[in-house]
Amino acid sequence: MEKVSEKPFLNLSRRYPVAPEKVWRAWTDAEAIKRWFGPGNEPVSLAELDVRVGGRFRIVFGGADGKLHECAGVYKEVVPNKMLSFSWHWPRSTPERVSLVTIQFNAAGAGTELDFRHEQFYDDAARDGHNRGWNAALDKLADFLKA
Repeated sequence: MEKVSEKPFLNLSRRYPVAPEKVWRAWTDAEAIKRWFGPGNEPVSLAELDVRVGGRFRIVFGGADGKLHECAGVYKEVVPNKMLSFSWHWPRSTPERVSLVTIQFNAAGAGTELDFRHEQFYDDAARDGHNRGWNAALDKLADFLKA
């Protein structure tokens, strides 16, 4: 019997000292996304979010190296203040590589435990690159939530 190999995935966890509603808003409000999304100091120039099942999102960021990066996807599950799941791809570079992001927002005392899973990566290199990017973005989210 042939064994089916699992595609690479990434699990990250963060604890933020604010209510789940505030963390949820950071992920679902376009103006908030513009203030923290993406790795490094690359500004977000466009954030379009239609946060509902079947709704689409598109975020354009970057430019330090003269290149803009665009990510996009479709919301698969939306449970306000609890869970957000969406497809993820890069329309300008690898539009055929669609992966899945699922974020759970769990109340933990006076704060929020964020459980983040990105799965169905094309390969280990794609996972590793996203690991660096998501960790940097989640650190920026922490700074945004403190402000």
